[in-house]
Amino acid sequence: MSALLLSCAATDRAHAAPLTPVFMPEPAQASLNGQAIALSALPEVVWTHSPSPLLKRALARFESRLGQLGIASGKKGAKSGVLLKISVGKDPAYLSLDAREGYTLDVSSKEIVLNADGPAGVIHGFATILQMIDTHGAVPVLSQGHIVDAPRFKWRGLMMDVSRHFQSLDTLKRQLDAMELTKLNVMHWHLSDGTGFRVESKRLPLLQQLGGHSRYYTQEQVKELIAYAADRGIRIVPEFDVPGHTLAILTAYPDLAAQHPVPTVQDWQQDCRVASSNDEVITHCTKHPDLNMAAMDPTSDKVLGFARTLFGEMAALFPDRYFHTGGDEVVAGQWNDNPQIAAYMKAHGFADAPALQAAFTAEIEKILSADGKIMMGWDEVSEAPIPKNVVVEAWRGSKWVGTATRLGHPVVVSSGYYLDLLTPSSTHYAVDPYDTRADGLAFRAPAKNEKPLHEAFMRDPNAPPLDEAQKKLVLGGEAPLWTEIVSDEMVDERLWPRSAAIAERFWSPQSVTDKDALNRRLPEVLNTLEHFGLEASDHQARMIARLTPQNIVPLTQLVALTVPVRNYAINRLADRKGEAILLSPAAIASADSFEGNAFNALAARYAGGDRSVVASLQEKLARYEANNIAFQALPGPDCVNEAKPVSSQIAALSRLGLEALQPGEKSREWHDHANALLAEQDKAYAASADHEASSLQPQPPSGLLIAIVPGIRSLVSAAK
Repeated sequence: MSALLLSCAATDRAHAAPLTPVFMPEPAQASLNGQAIALSALPEVVWTHSPSPLLKRALARFESRLGQLGIASGKKGAKSGVLLKISVGKDPAYLSLDAREGYTLDVSSKEIVLNADGPAGVIHGFATILQMIDTHGAVPVLSQGHIVDAPRFKWRGLMMDVSRHFQSLDTLKRQLDAMELTKLNVMHWHLSDGTGFRVESKRLPLLQQLGGHSRYYTQEQVKELIAYAADRGIRIVPEFDVPGHTLAILTAYPDLAAQHPVPTVQDWQQDCRVASSNDEVITHCTKHPDLNMAAMDPTSDKVLGFARTLFGEMAALFPDRYFHTGGDEVVAGQWNDNPQIAAYMKAHGFADAPALQAAFTAEIEKILSADGKIMMGWDEVSEAPIPKNVVVEAWRGSKWVGTATRLGHPVVVSSGYYLDLLTPSSTHYAVDPYDTRADGLAFRAPAKNEKPLHEAFMRDPNAPPLDEAQKKLVLGGEAPLWTEIVSDEMVDERLWPRSAAIAERFWSPQSVTDKDALNRRLPEVLNTLEHFGLEASDHQARMIARLTPQNIVPLTQLVALTVPVRNYAINRLADRKGEAILLSPAAIASADSFEGNAFNALAARYAGGDRSVVASLQEKLARYEANNIAFQALPGPDCVNEAKPVSSQIAALSRLGLEALQPGEKSREWHDHANALLAEQDKAYAASADHEASSLQPQPPSGLLIAIVPGIRSLVSAAK
């Protein structure tokens, strides 16, 4: 790992391409007339009422972003000829679930009129104006038209996990900037888990001293980030997990544990060896139990006392009404295998671990309620009766949206939006928060000697749809990014632009579902976000230069044509590779391949009879094939060498595509060869098609899948 870091070559920030007007999220109503207004200088701003300090700061950010697009401020007192008239209503509910976020926007040849229901509407209106700007010409221009806009859901969030891999304050601020531009309004901050406790506690300092492993945020930094988010209309909801996922807490306070002795960091080590058999890599590991599942003793008065102290301090630090306490993946054996806890359960009539957890959850809810907070928990907390005001986050499958709302719980939906699964934007885009059948494992009869599928994660094809009362309980959704395999420099790319696609699902009308239109917009959206500070492409370029400083072109082309394996398959590879996987091509490749999507769209046009795209397809395929020669010449390191078979497969598929474009009939042997190449790729994709497959099937050692396979299939199908 250190040798790779030493080889890192500095890369200059690439200038982003000119902006193209692209909405994401799509407004509720938009009517553009095809005309545009020139922005040779900043608009002259006229407020109907004196703006608050918050609005003044929002305007300053907006004007700064216009300046980044080359729109000059002009001399003091000078007028651009374009007026920006802003009217904003009062909103005592700003930064709450009931914030007034709607706005209208009218752009004519002489003026821009923004009427907002509240400060959040102004912030959203500014974001929309930026998306309407075209910078391809000599002078930036703004599309003219009429927009009426408001969000479909009140809760539109990202979940940032800083426990597994710590993220700098600058990294978090970049995400908040991107959230502002895509109209997301909640940052769920996962601050405590088995791996690390990440906030300074002045009442319980051992939490950061021992559980934080020297990486945590001071309370002043927390306040700074909360204020930064609030300026952008974003609420920060903290999460401190109890009673499970508590190894970091128990490292500091072991007397709270259900099982003794509490595991140590050294216990995380695994003894693995790799053997080769029939071209498949088989990993043999002697694993310790999953140490991330260490749980508290819910029967101990010390645990509730600890919760009162910690949550009381954190409730004062975090102003939002909502407070997440986890509650997921509590291993029943942590309690059942403790004789004292088992006896307590029997004496108090608790039939099982979920029943005991429900009683514990009710006590935690009382503690938070006394501090003026509304409790949130992952959907396991709803498996036994708990107070109805507890907000349930549905993560194990869409059916839990129906289960929780039938019980009267408000719900935030994250099932279908897990970004660490590394599925493409189109997969997340297809999941509607109201759809109780949208996400979950498909039933599959387990093979011999396999454990049965976990019923909680299975899709229910008979799940009843939500009725109107249940729909009112769905607050919205959020996209989690768990960071076991995400370093600080990977965060920008792993979040964007997929988070923008999910933002559209939460904001825009339910009818906005065109996946092809989504794929066409994604590169433009990422380009816009990078204009305004996101560093996804910069970080990818730096990672490439670190791996192949002698020649960055071959790896740059390879990762553009590949995507990482999906559904936690990359986590399985990390069992063997460890932290080195964070520096590998699989860590660089994006879940959305823009190059692959563009090629596949062209190939689909060709298969549909459009022969005007032949020259473009031939150019691309020749370039893809030629890249293999340079890639094979790279001297390493090992993770690059592991990708050389993938490069060879891309070359073979590209050659096949070029042959398919040649006129004339193809022989049976040619089709057999084509089908064999495609079947090989189908097998690679199937190996991580879902959670079950990814845990059972061998994965490509490189952790990469080839993104142009659908396009090659289209060309082969169109060949005579």
